[in-house]
Amino acid sequence: MRTDYCGQLGPADVGRAVAVCGWVARRREHGEHLAFVDLRDHTGVVQCVVDGAHDLRSEYVVRVTGLVRSRPEGTENPNLATGAIEIGDCRVEVLSPAEPPPFPLDERGEVDEVLRLRHRYLDLRTDRMQRNLRIRARVNSALRRAMERQGFVEIETPMLIASTPEGARDFVVPSRLSPGHFYALPQSPQLFKQLCMVGGVDRYYQIARCLRDEDLRADRQFEFMQLDAEASFVSQEEVLEFISEAVSDAVEAVTGTRPAPFPRITWREAMERFGSDKPDVRFGMELIELTEIFAGTAFNAFRADCVKGIRVEGGASRTRKQLDELTEQAKRWGAKGLAWMKVEDDRSLTSPVAKFLSEAELHALVERFGPSPGDLLLLVADERATVRHVLGLLRLELGRPPVDEGGLNFLWVVDFPLFEGLDDNGRPIPAHHPFTMPHPDDLALLDEGDPARLLAVRSQAYDLVLNGWELGSGSVRIHRADVQRTVFSLLGIDDAEASRRFGFLLDAFRFGAPPHAGFAFGIDRLVALLAGEENIREVIAFPKTQSGADPLTGAPSAIDPAQLEELGLRLLPRKVT
Repeated sequence: MRTDYCGQLGPADVGRAVAVCGWVARRREHGEHLAFVDLRDHTGVVQCVVDGAHDLRSEYVVRVTGLVRSRPEGTENPNLATGAIEIGDCRVEVLSPAEPPPFPLDERGEVDEVLRLRHRYLDLRTDRMQRNLRIRARVNSALRRAMERQGFVEIETPMLIASTPEGARDFVVPSRLSPGHFYALPQSPQLFKQLCMVGGVDRYYQIARCLRDEDLRADRQFEFMQLDAEASFVSQEEVLEFISEAVSDAVEAVTGTRPAPFPRITWREAMERFGSDKPDVRFGMELIELTEIFAGTAFNAFRADCVKGIRVEGGASRTRKQLDELTEQAKRWGAKGLAWMKVEDDRSLTSPVAKFLSEAELHALVERFGPSPGDLLLLVADERATVRHVLGLLRLELGRPPVDEGGLNFLWVVDFPLFEGLDDNGRPIPAHHPFTMPHPDDLALLDEGDPARLLAVRSQAYDLVLNGWELGSGSVRIHRADVQRTVFSLLGIDDAEASRRFGFLLDAFRFGAPPHAGFAFGIDRLVALLAGEENIREVIAFPKTQSGADPLTGAPSAIDPAQLEELGLRLLPRKVT
């Protein structure tokens, strides 16, 4: 039906007869008998000069045939890729009339999101969504090529599985053939990809759909896509190289530029410098260690396990009301309080707490921060974990640039703790799934059984971070039976519970499990950052709202009573609170 796409015509096509198809973007009358019609397809817009008698309205689907010609001098549109030409001598065929759309397709900013998602098929016609979905397609293609180039084999894993503990709630599916029994939708292919290693696949990958019933936010959906990979007879170092290569290929496919090698930082360093295990390194404002300065302080508020601070450049212009609001925010995040100090022209410090500090302490603060006049210093004193958490959030609140500024700053975070704390019974709480291999240098600490020492055990787990978003995580897996028994024992998992929760994987390991390691990262998040979007819903064709609803299809919806009967299910009355 067409010889060319609208946005691909240019001066080289002048004099050529063409046929183009698309949607009417806008119509402008030109005198009594002519009209200018901007015709749009996924490549762009071209101006068509048509007989004014044609009844062409917004979003009509039409086929236009005519002759490409240069626009009259002075009428060119430099803001349009096809702005130097137009199609004249047009014949128009209306392929499908259209009702007026419920929102303008060229003005995204003011349109309610629920309205857009209710008519997502219209939203998909916009330049922004067309661009985002094509970025996503380029990323997927580049990832597949990169993984296959590195010897990985694409294998699909099942969508109906047994429920397995992976940290979030499962979506469950009732079985018609086995009343009272349920499948679960996979939160990830974790156990199946490890079985592929036992099966000798050696290097597995897939672009996997994963489903988790958890609260939604800007970087989270019930359904998400991840690049999932696992390899045998490899170390952590090799996994980082595999994934860095694939992600770099994806970035280059979209931007045309290959990113620099990804730097690496330990979890402990990330927490001490940035207050986060997914640090945004596009800006400074790092956490400054101040505990030593106040080791013998007379100021009770600073007699704490840890004192740290951040320097806000030019922040002294904030009003007292704004500083009080920051203090209240810090308290909501868990701090007992927030001390602020303004740096004066002579680099002296003005603060409500300055009178409680010695001259030596004030001088040491200036030396440690190295501030300029007009800066603002913010200090928190508390348990170390609380200090890092609160200042890490304050740092983002005050300094984080928009998602499309500051470039792409990838970062590997390594050496995560194996345990994140102790429960009420003194047992360690796992920071990862229980098949994560401890760091080889810390294996001896597991045998000591000292709870305090256990919290010092590092894991061979690693995260890939981009501009403060956790793209994904992975680990070297436990393949040694003795290490697995020790970890299970520390977690209070006896043989019966281990068999119940992980039986089919543990059974497979009895028949020879190779050393293996893997990784998975969210494609939605990577694409969103490459597209400069703050929300992954903008790079998913048919997403859910933040409340988990689908305005387009009406899901979730009630089930017909006959279906419930067939499945052997009965709905209980909703609890009244």
